[in-house]
Amino acid sequence: MQEIEKSISFDGRDIRLKVGLLAPQAGGSVLIESGETSVLVTATRSSGREGIDFLPLLVDYEERLYAAGRIPGGFLRREGRPPERATLVSRLIDRPMRPLFPSWMRDDIQIVASTLSMDEQVPPDVLAATGASIATLLAKIPFNGPMATVRVGLVGDDFIINPTYEEIEKGELDLIVAGSPDGVIMVEAGANQLPEQDVVEAIDFGYEVVQDLIKAQNELIAELGIERVLVTAPETDPTLEEFLTERATQPIKSILTQFELPKPERDDKLDAVKAEIAAEIAEKPEDDPVRRAVAENPKALGNTYKGITKKLMRKQIVEEGVRIDGRKLDEVRQLSSQVNLLPPRVHGTGLFQRGLTQVLSVVTLGTSGDAQMMDDLHPDDDKRYLHHYNFPPYSVGETRPMRSPGRREIGHGALAERALIPVLPSKEDFPYVIRVVSEVLSSDGSTSMGSVCGSTLGLMDAGVPISKPVSGAAMGLIKEGDEIRILTDIQGIEDFLGDMDFKVAGTDSGITALQMDMKITGLPVEVIAKAIHQAKSARLHILASMMQAISAPREKLSPFAPRLLSFKINPEMIGMVIGPGGKKIKGITEQTGAKVDIEDDGTVTVSSLDGKKAEEAKAMIEAIVFKPSVGDVFLGKVVRIIPIGAFVEFLPGSDGMIHISQLADYRVNKVEDEVSVGDEVVVKIREVDNRGRVNLTRLNIHPDEAAAARGETVPASES
Repeated sequence: MQEIEKSISFDGRDIRLKVGLLAPQAGGSVLIESGETSVLVTATRSSGREGIDFLPLLVDYEERLYAAGRIPGGFLRREGRPPERATLVSRLIDRPMRPLFPSWMRDDIQIVASTLSMDEQVPPDVLAATGASIATLLAKIPFNGPMATVRVGLVGDDFIINPTYEEIEKGELDLIVAGSPDGVIMVEAGANQLPEQDVVEAIDFGYEVVQDLIKAQNELIAELGIERVLVTAPETDPTLEEFLTERATQPIKSILTQFELPKPERDDKLDAVKAEIAAEIAEKPEDDPVRRAVAENPKALGNTYKGITKKLMRKQIVEEGVRIDGRKLDEVRQLSSQVNLLPPRVHGTGLFQRGLTQVLSVVTLGTSGDAQMMDDLHPDDDKRYLHHYNFPPYSVGETRPMRSPGRREIGHGALAERALIPVLPSKEDFPYVIRVVSEVLSSDGSTSMGSVCGSTLGLMDAGVPISKPVSGAAMGLIKEGDEIRILTDIQGIEDFLGDMDFKVAGTDSGITALQMDMKITGLPVEVIAKAIHQAKSARLHILASMMQAISAPREKLSPFAPRLLSFKINPEMIGMVIGPGGKKIKGITEQTGAKVDIEDDGTVTVSSLDGKKAEEAKAMIEAIVFKPSVGDVFLGKVVRIIPIGAFVEFLPGSDGMIHISQLADYRVNKVEDEVSVGDEVVVKIREVDNRGRVNLTRLNIHPDEAAAARGETVPASES
């Protein structure tokens, strides 16, 4: 392929494309750049494997630390398991690409995006997603694109396209919009409680730029002389579908209109109908076309039966406005909220249930040393709020091996995390590291939004002073021709057989997080706007139910939560506090039992279950970094006596000498006549010599100064 370079400019930013230079054996490849960030994206297709009845699309986003001029840590000094953010970018690419491939495709398709250079100004994720579309077109893979992705920021009153990391940090919105020629196909956002209309305007603003990028891709393909591959779906024998439609339509309709049926019983009844039909087919002669169709493709019966069920459920919603459980289109399922479910050794718990979806969120408070260190290309190097999501097989009544978290678990945890970050207290106001684990105990749709609600309850139960509670709802959509129906609070079957899963989280003031995925090739912005506004009433309804369980954060933490003291020291004094080989800080820990964490900026966090021990450790650290000044007054303890005076420890680890002439305002013949080892005495710093030695005195100390040193309160009339 000939080498071509193309530049696309918009909104003061530019994207550069280089085609035909790198990865010549990949099906299609493009180097997509902005600023000094460069991402190589490839798309490759290979023949399908026998027996596959789904689209085997694999998307991998790879980060190499050389892109930022860094060498990986650890023993091996090379990249290993992808960091969490890399997994999230893989999902960000996959989600808008997957619906654009023909549903009948069974070939293996792999998209690999590798960040080769990064300037820590331009995020590579949206470049990688747009590059995936270009690489797929270059690979001549059947694809209902092009697709393009942009980020929208909000700084002040102005929307910004593809903002820098700094602009994202300062702004009120971090929105990613992906679109195809048919409309918006994916939305991902974090927002600082923005009103719904502002978010809609941002999506519309982003989609305008998406259309420019789609146009540029079409121009590139035309310039290269590449013809779009538009392969029609393979013909299928209608015999089996006709047979199943005749046999299954009425039984399925009957089951779908039994609104009182719980999900497990409804699923059992649907499976029973399918089993009866399968038994009937098995009794047919071997040369019967229906039996032959099933024999040739064992999965055909299940897929066709699912298709009929899907068609009937969608028709019921579109034509009758009735859902599978009898709810109206904008109605939320029955709600339940509880807190303080587990003993106080667990710092906080929230149990949230919506219909059959049940999530238990457990909160743990830790110290700054518990923050997660991020070894990836993102500028932030640690996280003080962690949200982890677990989806065990029993939550859907299944059995399977328990593995480490997959992409779905990581993605759902990140969404709930993003929804709650805008309401968390600042590090200065609440220096704890916070971890929330959401355990999905039962799943029937929208467990990620259940995690948001459960976590809000758990955080308030733990005494975390969040500024406002957050709730969330998942919106669905059914599109049949020109008819569109938006569903509030979708359950599992509506997600599975519907066209959209649109999660909206926020407070009563505005939106904090969005995530929209499609199964169709795009939607107009006005339809998305309607879903966002419809979600608001659902969120407020859910929020009111949650507030019945707990209306505000508790004033006290669990007795088993660590007590933290956070204060600043001069960063130049950090070495003095740590001591040679960590000797001093280990001594403080051993003496007090408190845990001490020191950050590079001089922030010291002392933690202990015993508040007095934390105060003691703090005093010891302050004594180490204290620079004595002449005239300071302290209550000290005599630790040693010599013929010419006494040594007094006026701060932990710091002492000075009182000369015999400074013990009293009269002549003292013998030091022991005035003080003994162990005596508490009020002293004033008289002098600090050029070697840092402190000389003390008991003379000329005002009574108020002495009282303050002893911790006594002096009445105003006496001062």
